[in-house]
Amino acid sequence: MTRTTGTSTWADLSVTDLAAAKTFYSGLFGWEFEDLGESFNHYHLIRNGGALVGGIMDVTGMTTPDGQTLPSEWGIYLAVDDARSRTAKVTENGGTVVVPPDAISEAGAMSIVLDATGATIGLWQAGAIEGYEFTGAPGSPVWFELMTHEYDKAVAFYTAVFEANLVPMGEPMDDDSFRYATNGPGDSASWGLCDATGAMPVEATGWRLYFGVEASEAALAKVVELGGKVLDGPTDSPFGRIATIEDPCGASFQISAMSEAVPED
Repeated sequence: MTRTTGTSTWADLSVTDLAAAKTFYSGLFGWEFEDLGESFNHYHLIRNGGALVGGIMDVTGMTTPDGQTLPSEWGIYLAVDDARSRTAKVTENGGTVVVPPDAISEAGAMSIVLDATGATIGLWQAGAIEGYEFTGAPGSPVWFELMTHEYDKAVAFYTAVFEANLVPMGEPMDDDSFRYATNGPGDSASWGLCDATGAMPVEATGWRLYFGVEASEAALAKVVELGGKVLDGPTDSPFGRIATIEDPCGASFQISAMSEAVPED
């Protein structure tokens, strides 16, 4: 393992219409898909210009442990040194195990849990597959963040379970009206934690995934052309022009045109 425990390292998409999802994402980002075959339940690897992005899987007919139909959604995984011991820390620190730790052939080992705030997060212990490739190119993951109404509880959980090094961004507000921290300082940061209290309803909180695009307007037009929806934005920021997208299967993600970043005043 070369990635530090707690680093964002993988993303995969659960869908209920695999063909529609592949058409949408190949049209939007130019992605290519590699079917790993029946022994992996036809899990597909996603590549962007040859670089590994993540995975995609058809979950039609699958249910959660309590019998609920699995939705179409993006899932995010953080790197761990040992999936079993880190998953044990989840329950010790107020989280819940959804999918127990299990080896995925030689690829690695994983588990899926709810953190202490109820947000879903995956754990990935690298084997033959370490994770996605950090290219920064359009169509690749460029940022991950957890939006929460329980900021202090999230800080305690990710520090204890994943050894997160949460560094506050900017000067703290006197009334705690805005709090944002990154896992690691400056350019070494791998994801962010945002206090979304007052900014969004609790049902909209959770982990979010950003993909880079060259230009926001062209990307948004392509989203609509391909049958997706623009749920929010675009919004100018120092980190790019950002919008929230819903794919044709109902999974949401963010896009960021980093070339269109607007400096803070």
